[in-house]
Amino acid sequence: MFKKKQGCEKLNYIIPNFKIKSIEPIKLISKEKRIKAIEKAGLNIFLLKSNEIFIDLLTDSGTNAMSQEQWSAMIKADESYAGAKSFDNFKNSVKDVIGFDFVLPVHQGRAAEHILDAVLIKEGNIIPGNIHFDTTTAHIEHKKGIPVNCVIKEAFDCEKELPFKGNIDLKKLEEVL
Repeated sequence: MFKKKQGCEKLNYIIPNFKIKSIEPIKLISKEKRIKAIEKAGLNIFLLKSNEIFIDLLTDSGTNAMSQEQWSAMIKADESYAGAKSFDNFKNSVKDVIGFDFVLPVHQGRAAEHILDAVLIKEGNIIPGNIHFDTTTAHIEHKKGIPVNCVIKEAFDCEKELPFKGNIDLKKLEEVL
C-alpha cells in the first residue's frame, strides 16, 4: 500500500485521517473452500455464512468502524422505553436539519422503505429507479407495484470502465413515465 512503484515520479497515497477504534478479526478461507461455499449456497450470496466472506460487498450497512462520537453516544444513551433523552436529541436534530415535526425511527433504511412503500404504493403503480435493490423490488412487489429498472446499458458491461455505472437512462425513464 505504501510502496513506491519503480519509475513513479509522484506519490499518490491516500492516508486516512482517522484512527480505527475497534477491530474484528477476519480470515480468508482458501479459494477451494470459497468455491464450495458458493456452490453449496446455490450461488445465492444471502445463503453464505459470514465466516465464508472475507470482504462483504453486498451491503454498506454496518460494515465500517464506528467513530469515537458514535461509541460515546451509544454508551451515554438513555435506553428508556419512553421519554428517552437520546430520542429527544434525535428528534431535535431531525427538526433542525429537515424541518419535520414528527419522526419515526427505524433500525435501518430497508425498514423505513417498507413503511414508506406501504403508505405510498398502490396496486399497479409503476416505480422507476436506476437499479432497485433486491429488498426494494420485494417491497414494491409486495404492495403490487411494478418496479422498473432504468439504468444505463453500460451498467451491465463488466469490461467497460466508467466513473459511475448507476446513472439513469433518461430515454428509458421517459418511456416508463
